[in-house]
Amino acid sequence: MKPWAKRRMEEERYTQHDMERGRLLFAGRVDFIMGAVSLGTLPGADRPEVAFAGRSNVGKSSLVNALTGRKTLARTSNTPGRTQELNYFEMGAEMNTPAYLVDLPGYGYAKIERKKVNAWTRLVKDYLRGRPNLRRVMLLIDSRHGLKENDREIMHMLDEAAVNYQIVLTKLDKLKVADRDKILKKTQEDAKKFIACHPIIMATSSEKGWGLEDLRAEIGQLTAF
Repeated sequence: MKPWAKRRMEEERYTQHDMERGRLLFAGRVDFIMGAVSLGTLPGADRPEVAFAGRSNVGKSSLVNALTGRKTLARTSNTPGRTQELNYFEMGAEMNTPAYLVDLPGYGYAKIERKKVNAWTRLVKDYLRGRPNLRRVMLLIDSRHGLKENDREIMHMLDEAAVNYQIVLTKLDKLKVADRDKILKKTQEDAKKFIACHPIIMATSSEKGWGLEDLRAEIGQLTAF
């Protein structure tokens, strides 16, 4: 095990029960339910949900697909900004602990028209403020670039909405070994400036499978009650 990976596991320990619940949660049925374009079209808030947010091309769809072991569950595209809906996936029904995984629209793509950016902002703000069953937002950050200005804007939005969120670094395999600890430490320091940000940074690679077990366990904990 790489030293950075060992330290990461020591920082946040999961019980065997947590790991197994996370595994079963994503190994079972994960079904696309709907794409919502407004708060009025969201499914009922009758179960816990965890949302994934991130810049366009951060690897969000790839991570969702890797977590579930499906290749095409979340739509992947070479055109950033393609998904402009709140995409709902149902999981955990076979365990009698149903939950929603919500794929939020990607942000930060320069070629999207301003009116679409404004519509995205309104939709996400409405969602964050009007969803009492939202347990946490997983904010995906490309480890090659770290926090960018529009990431910080989203973090301020989440702080203002008093929504708990946690940074998940993606594409860690694209970095040299020496740079992995650097980006992890830098992100941890930056995260301390935001009041609603979870103190533990998760590090993942969809391609290599790094960090996926921990992320499944984390989501399993969040949706267990």
